[in-house]
Amino acid sequence: MKLSDFDFDLPDDLIATRPARPRTSSRLLVATPDQITDAQVSDLTQWLRPGDRLVLNDTKVIPGRLFGTRTRAGQAPGEGVAKIEVTLLSPDGAGQWHVMAKPLRKLRDGDVVTFSDDLSATFIGRDGEHAVIRFNLDGDAFDAALIDAGKMPLPPYIAAKRAADARDDVDYQTVFARHSGAVAAPTASLHFDDDLLDQIKATDVGLTHVTLHVGAGTFLPVKVDDITQHKMHAEWGQVSAQAAGEIEATKAAGGRIIPVGTTALRLIESAATAPGKIAPWQGETDIFITPGFQFKITDGLMTNFHLPKSTLMMLVSALMGTDRVRAIYDHAIAQRYRFFSYGDSSLLLP
Repeated sequence: MKLSDFDFDLPDDLIATRPARPRTSSRLLVATPDQITDAQVSDLTQWLRPGDRLVLNDTKVIPGRLFGTRTRAGQAPGEGVAKIEVTLLSPDGAGQWHVMAKPLRKLRDGDVVTFSDDLSATFIGRDGEHAVIRFNLDGDAFDAALIDAGKMPLPPYIAAKRAADARDDVDYQTVFARHSGAVAAPTASLHFDDDLLDQIKATDVGLTHVTLHVGAGTFLPVKVDDITQHKMHAEWGQVSAQAAGEIEATKAAGGRIIPVGTTALRLIESAATAPGKIAPWQGETDIFITPGFQFKITDGLMTNFHLPKSTLMMLVSALMGTDRVRAIYDHAIAQRYRFFSYGDSSLLLP
């Protein structure tokens, strides 16, 4: 298939820059193979059956966008100074971080970028289009300094319209975030609050937590027209033995497995071993789900509305069918649903 098969025209004013409040007041488009219903997230339990199971990504977004100053000694006044913006991507296990640095051309090996009185980093070198840096702190001291100096790494289509602020510290984090490491939120989960979670449990629907640390690569555009040539970014995830057991038991009993968000879906399909079977799993996944993919675990998906020509449009098309997704998105645009990370949501039931 071609990249153009996943394109559509989206009015700019449908891109949400703030979430709905309360969280559950967001709209919810419910789509089956032959019906589209307009609802609200607060209605979610009406579409779930006793014995179903939602799979939630409990990753926690770190304030991974940093603004600093590179200073070089021995240069004329002003010439050794440059403003540098850094977005954390992933640690490499050796005490270094892969990051996006702008402007990368302003950095050379050994340069030090200062972000605050406590936090600085040394530029180690380049890795393709990215930079490798080593911070002056680690462990709890690093975490504390990052919270003090960093900003929430809002998606580029929001950051282009406004700067991150204190509201985003709450808005861009799920209520069940546990494990720090993501630089982008699992945004379908932003619609949940504690009351809705309690309502779901009361209807005998199970909740299972998995962890996938969402990377900034989720926003990278697909640059090849032949989508089979696209190289997916890798993200670290974990499915515990408890989570795998809960999912398998639900499948065996005839319940539906409905991941909340494409990140949870990609993770459980990475851990799947056969239709209806899943094993404990930990590591990096670069699974790329496109039309023709055979889902082993997933029976439905709750997800926000995605960017044109994105890998996530390809994923939902694999689940529902390309023509069906086109009809769903035509309806969403006509009914003025709000799009992307802070936008409304959908429940897709193939």
